[in-house]
Amino acid sequence: MTLKEWEEKCADIKARFSDAISAVAAPGGLDALKVSFLGRAGELTLLLKSLKDFPLEERKTLGAAGNALKTELTAIFDAKAAVLGRAALEADLQKSSADLTLPPYPFPRGRVHPLTMALREMTGILSRMGFARAEGPCVETEFNNFGALNFPEDHPAREMHDTLYVKTAPGADKLLLRTHTSPVQIRYMLSHKPPLRVMAPGRCFRNDAMDASHSPVFHQIEGLYVDKNVGLSDLKATLTQFMTALFKKEAEIRFRPSFFPFVEPGVEVDVKCVFCGGVGQCSVCKSTGWIEMLGAGVVHPNVLKSVGMDPEIWSGFAFGMGIERLAMLMYGIKDIRAFYENDIRVLSQFRP
Repeated sequence: MTLKEWEEKCADIKARFSDAISAVAAPGGLDALKVSFLGRAGELTLLLKSLKDFPLEERKTLGAAGNALKTELTAIFDAKAAVLGRAALEADLQKSSADLTLPPYPFPRGRVHPLTMALREMTGILSRMGFARAEGPCVETEFNNFGALNFPEDHPAREMHDTLYVKTAPGADKLLLRTHTSPVQIRYMLSHKPPLRVMAPGRCFRNDAMDASHSPVFHQIEGLYVDKNVGLSDLKATLTQFMTALFKKEAEIRFRPSFFPFVEPGVEVDVKCVFCGGVGQCSVCKSTGWIEMLGAGVVHPNVLKSVGMDPEIWSGFAFGMGIERLAMLMYGIKDIRAFYENDIRVLSQFRP
């Protein structure tokens, strides 16, 4: 073989290799191509072995050119293999339901959020006491949130600095983000006949600044009992039983007169501190021996009238408490923001 023939042979191998690799559409076709051109008995390999028949000076020149061609063809082959490999992998992933972004086994275990734990505990207790669970929308009418609950037109709670109103068409009923779960009680009384016993847990919204004890989004659980001859003694017995079950200790409560538009009389409910036994020697009760827990009272006659019940026949009590406040006491959390910051170091400490 002459020098010119050897060079022409190299050019021919390069051209045919390029045409052949361009026609390969699947990874399986690459193996045969590599064996045919670059394998031990491949065309380029045999051509390089034929250099021993050339004079030394020509062998140096042709050897460098042959090795350069081998490097070039190998690079083309590797690039094509990478492209086809990625395409095949993507096709396999399209067929597979496996999510490769998931963490490896063993999988980390999730935790129930402390607010969910507290809510389940409270609703479980009230359920065992005979309270049915009721829920309602977070976006409420002004009538259900205020009017039916005996809030006067000029009550400050209706103003924008407390309540978050939803923009509505001119002339349409005013809508707002509910400021308490009491509208659920109104909806329930409108659709059910007494006697009734119902609890209303859920999310509420107020235009409050976020700090250690306030949040614009918070949770409440309210209770309502309507029957004949219901009074404050029934309310006190119910709340005493509830608090005893919640804190796993015998509870003692006291009433302090207070005003709420939807109850008459209204009371603030304090529980004797379950942490220091009412001695007044702990920071939880601020050395008073009592912890303010919730508001309650006998349902106002105007509320009963607004849902079509005769206050001369029916009476009832209602109470409402913040789930965050109770959860802070139950779990020793001092800042309400810990519930909403999603710090895994905090949340991972709680187990149901």
